[in-house]
Amino acid sequence: MRRAETRILIPVKNRENAKQRLSSILAAWERRLLAEAMLEDVFTTLGTWPERPPVSVVTNDARACELARHFSFEIIHDAANQGESEAISLATAVCKEQQTGSLVLPGDIPLLRVSEVEQVLAAAPSEGTVLVPSADGQGSNAVLRRPAGLFPLEFGGQSFTRHLQRARATGKPCVTLELPGIALDVDTPQDLSRLLAAEGNTRAQQLLRCWNLPERLLAVANA
Repeated sequence: MRRAETRILIPVKNRENAKQRLSSILAAWERRLLAEAMLEDVFTTLGTWPERPPVSVVTNDARACELARHFSFEIIHDAANQGESEAISLATAVCKEQQTGSLVLPGDIPLLRVSEVEQVLAAAPSEGTVLVPSADGQGSNAVLRRPAGLFPLEFGGQSFTRHLQRARATGKPCVTLELPGIALDVDTPQDLSRLLAAEGNTRAQQLLRCWNLPERLLAVANA
């Protein structure tokens, strides 16, 4: 299966209730701005990649749709907006119709690099799986499946272990990669600290630096 036959899927939930686990640090409006900045970082990385595979954004969020159109990404409308797992199930059905593989990436990995996505694609078996865990080893921050319907995805909780077990149960090759840019998603105050400390000048990092977050993070840590 050629690289062009693997479609990148990015599920994007409605930003109105974004990043609830950061509510001890960030106000609701700040969480919305951060979610949008991270999404722009991910879209910009993929959008400026000349040889990128097709990209589909699975969402009903108006701003996400606007950004997707700006980068000429396909939009798969997720009217139900029930969650990431349901969104990917919807998009997987589209990939199955088109007989493509799928590479699921989240919209909250602002340090994503093209070189890392290329590593995932290069490591992919003609039939099988590539998994990239989150920094804490619990989540699945990249899941490549060839074919797209090889096994169902279910995010949340210990999703990496769950997906690893399902991938191995197919009897097809399963590759795991440690990729720091993909691994750093932002869900907790500790993730904010890691993003602030990381090299780079992404939109998300610029935003956090404007908010004088170290003092807030210290206050939460000492509470």
